Amino acid sequence: MEKQKPKKPFYKKWWVWLIAIIIVFAVNSNDDDKADATKEENKPAVTESAKDKPEEKKAEPQKEEPKKEDTKVEDNVPREHKSALSKAESYAKTMNMSKNAIFDQLTSEYGEKFSVEAAEYAMANLEFDWKANALKKAESYSESMHMSKKGVYDQLTSEHGEQFTADEAQYAVDNMKADFNKNALEKAKSYQESMSMSPEAIRDQLTSDYGEKFTQAEADYAIANLDK
Repeated sequence: MEKQKPKKPFYKKWWVWLIAIIIVFAVNSNDDDKADATKEENKPAVTESAKDKPEEKKAEPQKEEPKKEDTKVEDNVPREHKSALSKAESYAKTMNMSKNAIFDQLTSEYGEKFSVEAAEYAMANLEFDWKANALKKAESYSESMHMSKKGVYDQLTSEHGEQFTADEAQYAVDNMKADFNKNALEKAKSYQESMSMSPEAIRDQLTSDYGEKFTQAEADYAIANLDK
C-alpha cells in the first residue's frame, strides 16, 4: 500500500489566505464609506437663500458737506450801533468813565445824541475793566482835588458824579495809593488861604459829612501842621 501524504493544515492552504485578504479589504472599504457619510452629515447645511443671496456691499461713509460759515453779527448791525460802540470804547479808554456814565453820555441831548437802542447795543458789546477805571478816577480825585477816602467813594458812586457801582467804587478806594493826611492838610491850607477861615472852623469843615469827610485823625493832623 502506498503511504498517504499528510494533509496540510487548512490555514496553510493558499485559497484560505485569499479569502481572508478579500474579507479584510471589504471591511476596510465599508469603514471608509461610513466615515465619508459621517463627514457629509456633519457639514453645515447650506440653504438655497444663502447660496443665491448676493454679498451685501458695505455702506460707504457719507461725505459731510462743508458747513457754511455763519454770517457775522457785525454784518447785520446798523451803522449807528457800530458808531455808538466806537464812541463808548473811546470814553472808557481815554476818560476812564463808568458804564452808566458812558450810556448817559451817548444818549444825552448835550452829548452824543445816539438812540437808546444804539447806546444799549454799545454797552452790551463793550468789554472793559470797570474796576480799573474806578481806581484811575479815584487816584485822579486824590491827586488833583486832595479829596478824602469817603469823599472819593461818594463821588464815584454818585448819580451826579461818576456813577460807578458800589463794588467798583469800593475796589477803587481799597486799592488807591493816597496819603489822606497830606490831602487833609492841602485842603486846610486852601480854606485858610482862600477863605481866611480859623483853624477850628477848618477842622469842622474837614470832618463834616456835608464837607470834606476826612477822619478826625486826618483833620487833627492837618490843623497841627497848618501855618499859624
